[in-house]
This record gives sequence, structure tokens and C-alpha cells, in this order.
Amino acid sequence: MHGCRQNDRNSQKELYYLLRGFAMKICYRYTNAQEESEEIMNEGFVKLFKHISQFDEHRQEDTLLSLKGWFKRILVNTCIDHYRKSNASVNGHVLNTESESIPDHSETGIDILSYKEIIEAIRLLSPGYRAVFNLFVIEGLSHEEIAQVLGISIGASKSNLSKARDNLRKLLLNKRQYNVYVSPQ
Repeated sequence: MHGCRQNDRNSQKELYYLLRGFAMKICYRYTNAQEESEEIMNEGFVKLFKHISQFDEHRQEDTLLSLKGWFKRILVNTCIDHYRKSNASVNGHVLNTESESIPDHSETGIDILSYKEIIEAIRLLSPGYRAVFNLFVIEGLSHEEIAQVLGISIGASKSNLSKARDNLRKLLLNKRQYNVYVSPQ
């Protein structure tokens, strides 16, 4: 951490490789392409290194966990900024499976399986529905906050969330193969 605050390139490189997989998974939830996710992720890292002096590493006992939480907020805000700039259309995209190859060494087998299935369904949502769903369900923002950050009305936020949930429900109900994670007893 100290090296990053001193703009030491080796320390920044080490932190970049430590957090890269974590950051890509967050960015990929908001975009539909590996290249776009990498662009947003790299912009997030620039912001991280630029403002690292504002991070309080003594706030929690687990510095890495605290840093990940702080960086996640930077990444989500960067994704929102990118969404606003591109003024995402609502003509849904069928997305590919590029993000499954992004390693996050802190996750377990169950995390990977359930993550893949959930993200697979979320990716099928249109950009507008996907953004509202991620912000409300995953990030925990209110409809008022979502309306403000995306520049839409509260009603549009509620409508998009409702439609996103309906679409996800249909996608998951129509899924032909179900994975069993725990054997019935």
C-alpha cells in the first residue's frame, strides 16, 4: 500500500494483478464485451491509484477486504459513468461467455458454479434492465439513487427492475438443465 502511495510502479503492478480478476467480474456485470470491461476496469485502476492516499488502511483489520470494498465502489461508479456516456439502448444483446475465463482466486467451486449460472441469465437482459438490476439487487441502491445515477425517472427504475426480474424468472424457469449443489437427504 505504501509503495502505491509513493507511485511505485512495481507496487502498482503487484496490486493490479492481485485485484484484476475481482475488478473484471464487477465490470463485466455492467457491460457486454471483454474489451469494454477491460477499458472500464483500467479506468477504475487509474482512479484507484490517483486517489489511493484517501484510502484508510487502518479502518478494518483486514486491509485487503477493506480495499476491495473501497475499490468496488470506484468500479461501480466508473461503470455507471460509462453507462451514462454510452446512453445504453434497450435493444438487448445476447452476450458471450468471456468472463468465465477471468480467475478470481478467492472463490470456491460453489461460488463459481452459481456465479456462472446467475451471470449467464443476467447477461441476456438488455443494457438498461441489466444496469438497474445490478444496481438494485447486487449493489443495494434505492430506486431514487438509481434514478439519479442513471438519469432516469424513479418509475422507469422500478419498471426496469420489474421487467428484469420477470425476464430472469422466465429464463431460469425455461432452463432445461438444473445443477444440483447439495444432495437431497
